[in-house]
Amino acid sequence: MKLNYPPTLLIGFAFMSISAFWQMYDSIIPLILTNNFSIDETLRGVIMALDNVLALFMLPLIGVLSDRLDTKFGKRMPFIVIGTVSAIIAMLLLSFSVTAGRFVLFIIALGLVLVSMGFYRSPAVALMPDLTPAPLRSKANAIINLMGALGGVYTLALIALLVKEDGSYIPIFACVAGLMAVSVAILAITVRERKIKSQFAVETAGENNAVNIEQQTAPQKGGKLPREVVKSLALMLASVFLWFTAYNGVTSVYSVYAQQVWGLKGGSFASGMMIAMIAAVISFIPIGFISTVLGRKKVILGGIVLIAAAYAGMMFITEYSAFVYIMLVLVGIGWAAINVNSYPMVVQMGSEGEIGKYTGVYYTFSMAAQIFTPIFSGWLISLLGYKVLFPYAFIFSAAAFVVFIFVRHGDAKPQKRATVLENYESADD
Repeated sequence: MKLNYPPTLLIGFAFMSISAFWQMYDSIIPLILTNNFSIDETLRGVIMALDNVLALFMLPLIGVLSDRLDTKFGKRMPFIVIGTVSAIIAMLLLSFSVTAGRFVLFIIALGLVLVSMGFYRSPAVALMPDLTPAPLRSKANAIINLMGALGGVYTLALIALLVKEDGSYIPIFACVAGLMAVSVAILAITVRERKIKSQFAVETAGENNAVNIEQQTAPQKGGKLPREVVKSLALMLASVFLWFTAYNGVTSVYSVYAQQVWGLKGGSFASGMMIAMIAAVISFIPIGFISTVLGRKKVILGGIVLIAAAYAGMMFITEYSAFVYIMLVLVGIGWAAINVNSYPMVVQMGSEGEIGKYTGVYYTFSMAAQIFTPIFSGWLISLLGYKVLFPYAFIFSAAAFVVFIFVRHGDAKPQKRATVLENYESADD
């Protein structure tokens, strides 16, 4: 069985639009709150957590609704198109509120943007496993994450070029909105969800895969999961919470940290983040293939080690230098290893026909972390200063490693071959 790359790339345009937006959100909104509205660290953390509070409720609900929806355009596409259009309109209002200096309007517009993004995030992510055989989802997720990383690189490059000290944020908002519109237009025009799913069902009927899925007996939709799978799922979701607590704790204040600790100006902080994103882009595809050889769990553990080592190294950086780029490269590769494999593991443990539901469950825990970490890390920063940031991230990454060791299900490992060389043949054959 081979991964069909062209439709997978096209499906990735949905994630490209999402990643472009969230890269802008995580980088620009803290600057707006700090520089334009003079919000302190703790309140800024609360506001930065609003999207995750909303998503905590919206993503599981929308995921289940998209499982149940059936239109001529498919299950997921109506949510994606409607959510994108409404998000773009709200973004333009958001940029106007900043220029006008109207904080109340800013909060209202921010709420509208977050509702719109929450409306289509679960359906957009669920589209890949909907249309991809289970053994190939790590490879497919590598493609999806590659497209997402390209969206992030696009945003970071624009931030470096367009964001100036005391300058307007309208150009960056407009450029990101433009990418979102083009990406989802390409997706809507080229991806016929129901047609691809029908072809996929025909192609996979009766085929034997070269990959051994640990959970071959997933219950039908609404069925009860085996007890041992529930235990693994709980540990998996706890790990998701912990590594997102570490990672988002850094990303949610990195732009301010770079200014306060390293003395960077304007959008110059984006160059380092762009290096991390490029490292992820380069590593996504190799990680997808390595995962089919070593298994998802081992690759995730390796990713956690890399990202924890990077956070440990960042503790000792007192001024901006080339060492920052080295550490951010490790973060990019480590985070790619985690992202390529973690979502497919959760979906793998779920019931058949409920991909949207388990996508929502995955995001419930990642978003819960992103509610907790801006507030808690913001409080710690207000007490101890910005230098507490990377020890904080290291501790939660180490905890994620310990918990994840005990996850026993959701992996996809190659069958043992007759010779050692055969283990390195394509797992698509």
